Amino acid sequence: MAQLENRIAQGRGDEIADVVLRGGRMLDLVTGELLEGDVALCGDTVVGTLDSYEGREVVDVSGLILVPGFIDTHLHIESSLVTPYEFDRCVTPRGVTTAICDPHEIANVIGAPGVRYFQQAARHTLLSIKVQLSSCVPSTHMETAGAELLAADIAELMGDPSGLGMAEFMNYPGVIHRDPQAMDKLRLFEGGHVDGHCPLLSGRDLNAYVAAGIRTEHEATSPEEALEKLRKGMRVLIREGSVSKDMHALRPLLTERTAPYMCLCTDDRNPLDIGEHGHLDYMIREMIRLGTTPLAAYRAATLSAAEAFGLKDRGMIAPGKRADIVAVDSLEGCHAAMVWAGGVQVTDDAFAARTVIPPVGRGSVKAPTVTGASFRSGGNRTETDVIGIREGQILTDHLHEDIPITDGDKRPDLARDLVRIAVVERHGKNGNIASGFVKGFGLKSGAIASTVCHDHHNIACVGVDYDDMALAANRLGEIEGGFVVASGGKVLAELALPVAGLMSLEPFEVVRDRLEQLRAAAKSLGVTLEEPFLQLAFLALPVIPSLKITDRGMVDVMKFEIIA
Repeated sequence: MAQLENRIAQGRGDEIADVVLRGGRMLDLVTGELLEGDVALCGDTVVGTLDSYEGREVVDVSGLILVPGFIDTHLHIESSLVTPYEFDRCVTPRGVTTAICDPHEIANVIGAPGVRYFQQAARHTLLSIKVQLSSCVPSTHMETAGAELLAADIAELMGDPSGLGMAEFMNYPGVIHRDPQAMDKLRLFEGGHVDGHCPLLSGRDLNAYVAAGIRTEHEATSPEEALEKLRKGMRVLIREGSVSKDMHALRPLLTERTAPYMCLCTDDRNPLDIGEHGHLDYMIREMIRLGTTPLAAYRAATLSAAEAFGLKDRGMIAPGKRADIVAVDSLEGCHAAMVWAGGVQVTDDAFAARTVIPPVGRGSVKAPTVTGASFRSGGNRTETDVIGIREGQILTDHLHEDIPITDGDKRPDLARDLVRIAVVERHGKNGNIASGFVKGFGLKSGAIASTVCHDHHNIACVGVDYDDMALAANRLGEIEGGFVVASGGKVLAELALPVAGLMSLEPFEVVRDRLEQLRAAAKSLGVTLEEPFLQLAFLALPVIPSLKITDRGMVDVMKFEIIA
């Protein structure tokens, strides 16, 4: 931060300001008015508004509206498929100046070194990355992850300047039933900030969860669920990601009265989705288009987010606040013309000046070599548990179908859209392979496979041809993880993600183009889902109802037990 005396002197006009933004109008997040006047910056801090200033540098923002930088209140940067540096380059020009990140994806693969990688990278990005400490690695006892973080491990990661508190506490049954390990972790942050994750939790169970000191919730998918959580003191984060799309359902709840208690998050969006639609800028545009007032939308994206996470230094364009400023074309358009992050104007030169630290987590795919026979699924009864996809949600349905057994195998049934899903342990721990059925892909041939497989990040594979499934899964080992589409004994498209099997080393533009190729290849196999790879990844997350699959078998999330 700029020196105290300089800030005071420049704010009073006794010294020339470092930078003055002149000619625009500023959104007042208290009244919703658009106010005239210069905005004066001293280093990384706003020191003057609603007045006239002289500056060493004067930037003409005539015809533009100045709003505070946007705050994404919950995301996993790894799920953007690029490194923190490329994520910075992808979203900061769109006005996102703070990202509250839970690095539990990489932590599930390589443990504490993955968290430290994000803590260190956060010191060098233009984007202010706040690194929450992952609470549930692994998310449950019903999966095989590459690492484990106990309370003692988390304690060693505390105290970093990027930290705000503990990330989403996904093991909500562990909280409610006072699991000793869960209690140890919660005690570390008692009186501090703990993020929530409690889909469909209600009544006394929700009371118990909130009583543990858990403050936020991003898993609400209906207005009724969100309203109960708001009334019980939680800040509700409206989510619109590449897979989890709750904005349209929750938007009617966001008004100028509720905006102080609601925020926005993505959880998560990939570069293709960001390129086609946007990031938080898209959410603001779309909500206003649907009838949300600009004051409510922008407040949720900025000041309410800052206050929910105790970020007293940002969220408004006001003296003493961090100089996170977006110059947009209009409140309704929300297209960023210029952006300042911590007083630094976001330009190609500013990105080029960053210090880049080496990536971690190379060579993380240690899966066994599989064959087509690895994906057979037997049993002694035809009644079969089937995962039912809800497109645009990570919630699934627990379906039951009669699937005949032929030569000791229950085979995919394309007429009913029943295709094989499998998870292959890839951390070199036990070589587990679990198989089941899923409905909703529309797949007619071939297979798709991924090492992005929440949260344990084993290999998830869905297909109708077992040999193609084996080809796709084995190819992931050769490219250090990523996405693969295969059919007819050939690889049709792939994206290598060699950083822990989660992130590319390529620029985000290259990743975006490869995702387009993968999407086209998947559609050529009959896939009807808009985001088949991320939808597949969430089918293995056993803390989201109702039926999921891990390397240990099919999981009934409502009973919190492995059923097959």
